[in-house]
Amino acid sequence: MAKRRPGGSTPATVALERAGVAFTLRAYHHDPRAESFGLEAAEALGEDPARVFKTLMASVDGRLAVGIVPVTGQLDLKALARAVGGSKAVMADVADAERATGYVAGGISPIGQRRAHPTVLDSSALGFETILVSGGRRGLDVELDPTDLIAVTDAVTAPIGRG
Repeated sequence: MAKRRPGGSTPATVALERAGVAFTLRAYHHDPRAESFGLEAAEALGEDPARVFKTLMASVDGRLAVGIVPVTGQLDLKALARAVGGSKAVMADVADAERATGYVAGGISPIGQRRAHPTVLDSSALGFETILVSGGRRGLDVELDPTDLIAVTDAVTAPIGRG
């Protein structure tokens, strides 16, 4: 089951526990002045930034979708739109993303969101035994097998990251 570390419970960790998914909580001190929360997490946790993924919300043809890409790159909006069967994507308004997910920007997890959204994980994640994604708040990541992330979020994989 889950390996517990300091950091506490969030909707993401509750969802993982309910699904019986093995994960490790990875807490770190978050600096609100950090320019990139994802790169901050990688550095604070001593991890290769290519294994640390950020969760971004986009509006694809007027409906929200989740893109999960390495913190070292950017989300390719056209590729995300194609992956979910849409034609045009733009970054979601922060307030809309927070309301729809139940998380605060900078701590949005792809797991345990208030409502299910089409989710796409960048295919580079499959090259790692485990990856890290937000655990549901700033300063908390979860480390898990990317195939478990796919299963628990009903995600598809596609090359949606660039840079």
